[in-house]
Amino acid sequence: MASLTGLLPILLVFVIMYFFFLRPQIKKQKEQNDFVLQIKKGDQVATGSGIIGRVSKVEQDIIELQVDGKTFLKVLKSAVSKEATESLKNNNYLD
Repeated sequence: MASLTGLLPILLVFVIMYFFFLRPQIKKQKEQNDFVLQIKKGDQVATGSGIIGRVSKVEQDIIELQVDGKTFLKVLKSAVSKEATESLKNNNYLD
């Protein structure tokens, strides 16, 4: 019984770490993955490196962004940032 009460604080720390650190990160990653899967032609998005463009083509793992009249960039879908895109939309930088 004494060994069980000695382990209780350690278990409590792990439970607290899960709910305050791991769970929110897992949720954020799931939201990012869902966002990337929903990207379609015509969407305006921003990459994590700050490139802003309109999606002109969607392939399995790559999207093509039109960043200017005749300027197109191919980027990985995983490079598109949900956080950056939503921030720009909230500040009225994107249509």
